[in-house]
Amino acid sequence: MSTPRAYSVETRDLNLWYGDFQALKNVSVQIAQGRITSLIGPSGCGKTTLLRCFNRVNERYGNVKTTGEIKILAKNIYDPDVSLIELRKSVGMVFQRPNPLPISVYENIVFGQRIHQERRAIKKSDLDQIVEQSLREVFLWDDLKDKLHERAVSLQLEQQQKLCIARLLPLKPEVILMDEPCSALDAKATRAIEELMISLTGRYTMLIVTHNMAQARRISEECIFMLLGELMEHSPTRELFITPRHPKTAEYIEGRYG
Repeated sequence: MSTPRAYSVETRDLNLWYGDFQALKNVSVQIAQGRITSLIGPSGCGKTTLLRCFNRVNERYGNVKTTGEIKILAKNIYDPDVSLIELRKSVGMVFQRPNPLPISVYENIVFGQRIHQERRAIKKSDLDQIVEQSLREVFLWDDLKDKLHERAVSLQLEQQQKLCIARLLPLKPEVILMDEPCSALDAKATRAIEELMISLTGRYTMLIVTHNMAQARRISEECIFMLLGELMEHSPTRELFITPRHPKTAEYIEGRYG
């Protein structure tokens, strides 16, 4: 029997430039498997840039140069034999605003499955099972089982964001990246999304960018503080907030800047 991996994501001496601007500086980090890790820090500190490195989304923007190493599930994602399609199956992403496709709830969930099956016929019964299982995992089945063929964009924002998480699950990702997933939601919907994330702990490694330090304290087991493109501190969340090791971390969480 194989030994479980301790880390889902590892970087070593990771640097990234947008043109002449260096957005990440020698970032080395290990993200524990099956846990929620929050990325905090002031605007422009590199949180989202780091997050987008893990599925190579930054490369879409052009004029981007990256050096160093990123390993996902012990494989360097810059190796020439790495398929971006397969990488993005393993590393799903949820964005600030819910972005369901303008098609039915049902078709949103099976969309990735259809794309990645390479035109191989999929039984309707199998798709039905995938849809039900995915919606159950995000606590939407009871609400949406009679609305599967309604347009996803007609749902409430909370339901849309849960649906965006649900549509990742059929691809069996091991890592889920979340870029401020609650920033467009009210307090009640935020609480629902947080409860969902906590329920997925252990089955998925989740890395979450948040400006909400109270949220980071509530949901994450580990926390990373970034400043000006550098990783300043990475600790268990409770330790980082109660006994930060770096003076800059203490200044930030005490509200002295940012």
